[in-house]
Amino acid sequence: MRRRENVATEQVVRLTQQVKAGGCASKLPPGSLRAVLSKLPVQNDPNLLVGFETSDDAGIYMIAPDLAMVQTVDFFTPLVDDPFTFGQIAATNALSDVYAMGGRPVSALSMVCFPQSGDLAVLEQIMRGGLAKMAEAECTVVGGHSVRDEEMKFGYAVTGLIDPAKVKTNARAVAGDVLILTKPIGTGVITTALKQGKARQAWVDAAVTSMTTLNRAAAEIVSGFAGVHAMTDITGFALMGHGREMATGSGVTLEIETQKVPVIDGALEAVRAGAIPGGLISNREFAECMVEDAEDAAFSEELRKLMYDPQTSGGLLISVSADQAAGMAGALRAAGVNAVEIGRVLPQLNDRGNPAIVLK
Repeated sequence: MRRRENVATEQVVRLTQQVKAGGCASKLPPGSLRAVLSKLPVQNDPNLLVGFETSDDAGIYMIAPDLAMVQTVDFFTPLVDDPFTFGQIAATNALSDVYAMGGRPVSALSMVCFPQSGDLAVLEQIMRGGLAKMAEAECTVVGGHSVRDEEMKFGYAVTGLIDPAKVKTNARAVAGDVLILTKPIGTGVITTALKQGKARQAWVDAAVTSMTTLNRAAAEIVSGFAGVHAMTDITGFALMGHGREMATGSGVTLEIETQKVPVIDGALEAVRAGAIPGGLISNREFAECMVEDAEDAAFSEELRKLMYDPQTSGGLLISVSADQAAGMAGALRAAGVNAVEIGRVLPQLNDRGNPAIVLK
């Protein structure tokens, strides 16, 4: 998975020490972003099937009655020290938004921000890592753009294709559905622990394995089940933030069984060590007003914090009809996907009729 031909560069440069925040934890807080987007004018284009109104993972634009484009862009600062691995993670993360909509990525444009005096060997390794994952996804990099920036950043604008009748959005969950998550959480706190010098190598290795695993296999399996009503990938806004978006867009309540949520080895220890990314705090400020504890809820504060941990290249959160959930979860696990049933979809619960998330 990791490329070792540039050992001297890896020994000299620690990418995580070159930036203030790494990965999806470097993104704008969800509340700030929503405050701006909510003030923008509505676009009236009949070919725009999915825009930014429900904070979905990608845009969908119809180009023919049976064909639409899936378009997304994602780039961020380094969250690991190895340049090649950083490039892999950035590519995997950017591709994920297309998979989350049910699409097939076909082309990409690279986005590079790099210091004027930076070591070009580092940039080469970053771009090599990205190309390796794009090749694995059978997605062609057709060009890109670069600017000088003291904080390096890397990512891609990705275009995919999809049948308009098969689009998956985050806003169609149905009461009675089962919630399935395809990757463990905890990348934010572990990479923060790495930056702070508190992480064990085994924690970092586990997080890297998760972040460099494409959601391709999971998305392809999901496409074979007609009972999938909603889907999103868990990235910078965390399980609670993206869960809030699904609940709000669908007009439902998500009930999450916290003890069933898969956690990367070392994530709870990283929280106990005080490795709390700023994005976790922002996510909690944004989403906690929509989160309630069940009467019989009993879980640790460390686990609660992980519910708000900003993920980079996280898994898919799938809302699927109860009669197909077991079959889908089994098919995903048979394909090597770490799929876990973590909860269910309920009608709106609170007195105000607002959507919510309930933690058990």
